[in-house]
Amino acid sequence: MRRHGVARTLSKLGLASRTAATAWVLDGRVAVNGRVVRDPEFPVLQGRDQVAVDGRPAGTAERLYLALHKPRGLVTTTADEQGRDTVYRCFDGAGLPWLAPVGRLDKASEGLLLFSNDPEWAARITDPATGPDKTYHVQVDAVPPPALLARLVAGVDVAAGRLAAKSATLLRTGSRNAWLGIVLDEGRNRHIRRLLEGVGVGVLRLIRVAIGGLELGELPRGQWRRLDANDLAKLGAPPARPGRSVLSKAP
Repeated sequence: MRRHGVARTLSKLGLASRTAATAWVLDGRVAVNGRVVRDPEFPVLQGRDQVAVDGRPAGTAERLYLALHKPRGLVTTTADEQGRDTVYRCFDGAGLPWLAPVGRLDKASEGLLLFSNDPEWAARITDPATGPDKTYHVQVDAVPPPALLARLVAGVDVAAGRLAAKSATLLRTGSRNAWLGIVLDEGRNRHIRRLLEGVGVGVLRLIRVAIGGLELGELPRGQWRRLDANDLAKLGAPPARPGRSVLSKAP
């Protein structure tokens, strides 16, 4: 059996982020086999070594999978150095355990954003090789011709490298702007904004409307819901193991 550092072990149990677990260890709150350890990389064999936080056994948290309709203006992070509101504001008062965003949406973007405390499942969702496609509706400041849409699929060289869409379609047009449907099979930083900028088109609004077969649907802006087995199947990456009840919660 493979050993992992104690901080990583706590994160894999779904009890905290790796950063928070590291802080617990450094603060002397974590013990392994009855002895306090202060090295976040202290090796732990899960299933054999006994890990405790504040004197309580650290059990596996119930696996949770949530969908949030992220509003514009919130940053996708647990804490922002600039003091900006984060997506966690949407969970205020819900009494949820630690959850991490599965992928990201930038501050100006909105739409479907997943959260979970199952890091292995999250890794499969965000891995370009195994994860589902992401579908976006994008309002742009021009009415692009078919040739421009074809360029988005063929690929555009930008400062960050070569970017491309899996597909790009015209949804509807106005006199000076249009809505595009763009599908990505990978998600690089500000991918769509940089891709469109590379062909001289600006983004007015960007909404993620689906991840795999899971659609944003009528979920109100700023609201969230738990995903059930049917939802998880639509994502094409069911959990490797069923969720288990919390044996003990670390604060």
